[in-house]
Amino acid sequence: MEKQLLIHYENAIICRKELVVLKNVNFDLYTGEFVYFIGRVGSGKSSLLKTMYADIPLLEGEAQVLDYDIKNIKQKEIPFLRRKIGIVFQDFQLLTDRSAYENLAFVLRATGWKDKLQMDDRIKQVLEQVGMQKKSYKMPHELSGGEQQRIVIARALLNSPQIILADEPTGNLDPQTGRQIVSLLHKICETGTAVIMTTHNLHMVEEFPGRTFKCEDKHLIELDNI
Repeated sequence: MEKQLLIHYENAIICRKELVVLKNVNFDLYTGEFVYFIGRVGSGKSSLLKTMYADIPLLEGEAQVLDYDIKNIKQKEIPFLRRKIGIVFQDFQLLTDRSAYENLAFVLRATGWKDKLQMDDRIKQVLEQVGMQKKSYKMPHELSGGEQQRIVIARALLNSPQIILADEPTGNLDPQTGRQIVSLLHKICETGTAVIMTTHNLHMVEEFPGRTFKCEDKHLIELDNI
């Protein structure tokens, strides 16, 4: 099957609070690829991810994400772009006042789903995919960090995204749980969903290999090996 180009960056410049964090960014992502962005805190990894779902504007250069022109994207187009991307945050960002099931149902309703049976089916599918089908009734505070992150990944999968962006998804987890989460993301990638994961855990990159880029000295550099 021919691989499809999902993301294309050309000579992009990315700023945070008027400071250039990355420049001359050239990067392509294709279907089914697993990519790591590594680098120290503040090196621009998260900022680069945030430009991909139009949370931070691009200062200069070109960026195409799923046929959207990120440099010139209109405000009204941003929700449609984000529906095609699954986002996994380090700090979970689950709604604490409702169950795991209701967290997922909330996203489906917000993205236009209306049929209760179809919603129920989709929630069951994604919970099964992340091994959480028996915990759907639990509130976030009743789940461990690893279980919460699995719910977050299920949430990211709801609308069958072509890309998952995982920003330090193991940052708040112990090493063993972190390995389980990265293994799960690799399994999802094997189904054809491209994954970009930021991390500063090089052991994880060695254990679960993928294309690896380092953010260093305001540049994004592809590494041959770790």
